[in-house]
Amino acid sequence: MAAALQQEVAKIRWFHSIDLGSGTVTPGIDRTASKLSRLALPADLTGKSVLDIGAWDGFFSFEAERRGASRVLAIDRWAESGWASRDGFDLAHSILGSKVEALKIDLFDLTPARVGVFDFVLFLGVLYHLREPLAGLERLRPLTREKLFVETHVDMLHCKEAAAAFYPGVELNGDPSSWWGPNPAAVAEWLNQAGFARTDLLYVQRPVWRFGHAAHLALLRGEKFMPAFRRGRAVFHAFPE
Repeated sequence: MAAALQQEVAKIRWFHSIDLGSGTVTPGIDRTASKLSRLALPADLTGKSVLDIGAWDGFFSFEAERRGASRVLAIDRWAESGWASRDGFDLAHSILGSKVEALKIDLFDLTPARVGVFDFVLFLGVLYHLREPLAGLERLRPLTREKLFVETHVDMLHCKEAAAAFYPGVELNGDPSSWWGPNPAAVAEWLNQAGFARTDLLYVQRPVWRFGHAAHLALLRGEKFMPAFRRGRAVFHAFPE
């Protein structure tokens, strides 16, 4: 049984690390456990409804269910095959005996009439992939009853004022689907403009910068050099009331 499961797992390119039991953990590239520890997701979700936007392999959806959520809806724009397919989600869903609902839908097609209103909304690793981030956050406000959890890439950490870097190409990790690098002040302002009454910044990761060879050469040549410490990750809680 364990060997057969491991063979099935090996056929899939995983993003999340999910414990499927029988000693099998999916080989995801995401630092899933670390992200979970920073979210401050309640340990007991009994009776709560949870919407997981950009669920991918479904780790956070299944975790919400494990913590007692009465309804969990996982949404994504899963590809039909290959990277970012729904294969991982479906396999984990089956092995875990999960009752998590799944819906392939675009964020901008979400409405309360179509999917409902949720106590908690998870918006993890999605914001910087939106061409129109403010419009995306505006979609989330009417879907959120108690709290929105936002985990995102941030940039421009050297700026105190609200600011965002724009990536027209593959400037962020070689990924053409990454568009924005807002700083925490910008994310807070976007949430405010989207209609959330209060935003709490829980965590900001500021990578350690070492004055390396590239920086040294740039200074010798008189070129502008933007060190890596301007980028990181951040976690926010946003409240509709």
